[in-house]
Amino acid sequence: MKILYIAEIVGKAGVFAVKQGLPELKKRKHIDFVIANANGATGGGGLGRNHAAYLRKLGAHILTLGECAFYKKDMVEIIDKMPYVLRPGNLSNEAPGYGSFIYKLGAVKIAVALLIGQSGFSRMHGDNPVALLPSLLERLRQETSTIIIDFHAGATAEKRAFFAVADGHCTAVIGSHTRVQTADESVSPKGSAVITDAGRTGSSDSVGGADAQTCIQEYLTGIPDWTKEAWAKLELQGVLLDVDKNGKALSIERVRFPVAGGGDHERQNI
Repeated sequence: MKILYIAEIVGKAGVFAVKQGLPELKKRKHIDFVIANANGATGGGGLGRNHAAYLRKLGAHILTLGECAFYKKDMVEIIDKMPYVLRPGNLSNEAPGYGSFIYKLGAVKIAVALLIGQSGFSRMHGDNPVALLPSLLERLRQETSTIIIDFHAGATAEKRAFFAVADGHCTAVIGSHTRVQTADESVSPKGSAVITDAGRTGSSDSVGGADAQTCIQEYLTGIPDWTKEAWAKLELQGVLLDVDKNGKALSIERVRFPVAGGGDHERQNI
C-alpha cells in the first residue's frame, strides 16, 4: 500500500499546489491513501472549514493540524463533527476534536494520530507525548497494525527521542512544524519509517511559505506579519510510504513535486 503524507500546506499557494500536483502525483506513484498536514492552510496559520472541505474534495483522506489547530473560530465550532480533521491528541480532555482516527479503506484499516511536542510552543501546551504513546498505540493496535503518527514539534532532539521510543511499535512517525524538509528519512530494522520534518507545500522560495521581504520587516520592526504569501517555485512536498500488509514500512521516499501556474486568475479560485 502506498501512503502519501503531504507536508504542511501553507496558505492559498499551498492549497493551489495540492490542487495542481496531487492528481498527477497519484497517477505516477499509484497512491492509495493521502494524509495532509493543513496546519497553515488558511492564511498561513490554522485551517478554516471551507479549506477543510476543499482539501477533502481534492483527495486528502485525513487532515492533521498542530499548534494552530484552534486559530480559526469556524473550525473550532465544528471540529467535533469532523473526526478526519485531527488536533493534537495530547491536549486536555476538555479540548474539542479528535487526536486520532481509524480510516477504513476497503478491507484495510489505517490509523492516523497527531501529537504535539513540548518545546517552543507558547499558545498550546500538550501533555508529555512520550508518556502518552504506549496507551495510544495499545488502543490503535486493537483495530489495525498500520499506524501513522504526525509528530508536530519544533525541537529536533525531542523528535529524535520520540522516534526512538516509537521504533518498532508503529508504521511511521513523520515530523512536522518547521516547514523545512530534512534529508534524514529512514526505515529501521524493526519496520518503522521516520523523518525529522516532511517540509511544506507551497512556495519553496520563501520563509516558511511567507514572503521573504515581509518577514525581514518583521525582524527589523518586531511587528508580526504573515499576511503576504509567497508564490514563487511552488512545490508539493512530503513523503511517500510503502507499507506491507502487516503494517511495516518497506520504504520512505521524500517528495518534492514542482507545480506550475499560480497566476492572479488562478489564485482567486482558491
